[in-house]
Amino acid sequence: MPNTSSYIACGEGDAAPPARAQWLALLARATRDELDDAIARCPDAPEFVWLRAPQTGLVMVQGRVGGCGDRFNLGETTVTRCTLRQHDGVVGAGYVLGRDAERAARVARVDALMQMPRHRNVLAAGPLATIAERLAAAAARNDADTAASRVEFFTMVREA
Repeated sequence: MPNTSSYIACGEGDAAPPARAQWLALLARATRDELDDAIARCPDAPEFVWLRAPQTGLVMVQGRVGGCGDRFNLGETTVTRCTLRQHDGVVGAGYVLGRDAERAARVARVDALMQMPRHRNVLAAGPLATIAERLAAAAARNDADTAASRVEFFTMVREA
């Protein structure tokens, strides 16, 4: 599970909206319903054309020895990607793990909308905050499950 510190807090009192890399990380983990909710909050969204229609392929996943050592190829995973351009010129990109072309298209759409100042604050304070809260709660549950199974080892020394 990803580190919970990487999730953004998108409350109404936040001074700055999330950076693009942060919102794309959240959108890649969002459900279709969460993405549909985000799109529905922007009824005046411009029309768009596909620069790259959703397509599925493989990418090599790398790991690191001990988490920070030498890199090694762990294996391949399936990724779906797409790119669109709104008629106002804004370009949105969507990448998701797996073969879900519809979800990748929704991610690209919300990415483009997040780049528009009039939509950014509404989306950051609403749907993106909800996604971040869900992911943080899931990470906390995972951490609690892991902690519950932790075994503490100790050594007793006998004196002669």
